Amino acid sequence: MKKITVAIFAILLTAATASAQKFAFIDSEYILKNIPAYESAQDQLDQASTKWQQEVETMMNEVKTMYQNYQNELVFLSEEMKVKRENEIIEREKEGQELKRKYFGPEGELFKKRESLIKPIQDELYNAVKEVADERGYDAIFDKSSSNNLIYSNSKNDISDIVLDKLGYSK
Repeated sequence: MKKITVAIFAILLTAATASAQKFAFIDSEYILKNIPAYESAQDQLDQASTKWQQEVETMMNEVKTMYQNYQNELVFLSEEMKVKRENEIIEREKEGQELKRKYFGPEGELFKKRESLIKPIQDELYNAVKEVADERGYDAIFDKSSSNNLIYSNSKNDISDIVLDKLGYSK
């Protein structure tokens, strides 16, 4: 009798502590594509990136042209002129690399522009997901568009449209 009581107590204790966890997932790409401000911000980033890439390419083409001209005129140049032209080419190439780093480096203009345009939208998305999770009692929400660990998801657990509604957007 004592063993049965202990076994029942252990089962009840295990059942009480093992409450079911609720999980859901979202598709952040789908959500962001349905937010006009995100599309607009992405267009602005693309335009800036294209413009800056053209500037860098123009400068690097100039370096290439300088080098080709140097190669063509090499036989006519004195040693002093050769050194001077080589230094000009090297300096211009350094300027091109610096311009590339200024625009596309880790702390470059593109990064700063992305931070100012995209981060507020991503923060708003995160807050909406958190609110939905709190309201509906989800313990975890996965992002199926960026998670390499999500192998299968049942569409009944997709709350992307609910998050879009929370953000004030419709499909």
